[in-house]
This record gives sequence, C-alpha cells and structure tokens, in this order.
Amino acid sequence: MVGRLSRFVMLGPLFIVGVVVFMAIGGFIVLALWNWLLPPLFGWHVITFWQALGLLVLCRILFGGLGLHSHARSRARSRMSDRWHSMSQEERDRIRKGIGTIFGFGPEPGESRGE
Repeated sequence: MVGRLSRFVMLGPLFIVGVVVFMAIGGFIVLALWNWLLPPLFGWHVITFWQALGLLVLCRILFGGLGLHSHARSRARSRMSDRWHSMSQEERDRIRKGIGTIFGFGPEPGESRGE
C-alpha cells in the first residue's frame, strides 16, 4: 500500500506537468497554424495564445468528445461483435440486406439481385 501511495505522489505532479506541457505545445501549434494560414487566405484576425487554446479545447469537445464514455462504447462494441459471431450466415445476410436497403444500397424496387 505504501509503495502505491509513494508512486502516486511521485507520478501525480509529473502527470500534471505533462498535461500542461502538452496543452501549451498544442496551443502554440494551433496559434502558429491559424496565424500563418487564415489571415492571409481569408482575411481573418490574428489570434492570441489563449484564443488558440480555447479553439483547441472547443474542437476537442465538438469533434473528439471528452473521453468519458470510451469504456461504455468498447463494451457495446464487444457485445455487438459477440452477437454477430453467434449469428448464422443467413441471419448476417438478412441484416446486411436490411442495412443496405435503409441506406439506399439495396436493389431498386421491383429489381432482383439474381437470387
């Protein structure tokens, strides 16, 4: 127990420093790319480091999620994979045909696939 606690005490601050450094590097990359590309191309304003960091966080929220539900997604994927592998070939073909029809990849109405 004492070994784990001492390791946490040692790695905790190192983790925090790593996150801060990673965010700073990401902010400077976004700042440099924005200020290099967007003002000359589109006439947009130059941004500050804090605005770049805000953009980075906003993009993470909008496009990357917050990473909170990765375990639940992984469990659902595993459950679906188990279901898929327990199905017969006929059941799999029926599901594929149904999905294809839903997304417009099935045969045209009144047309057969040669079955």
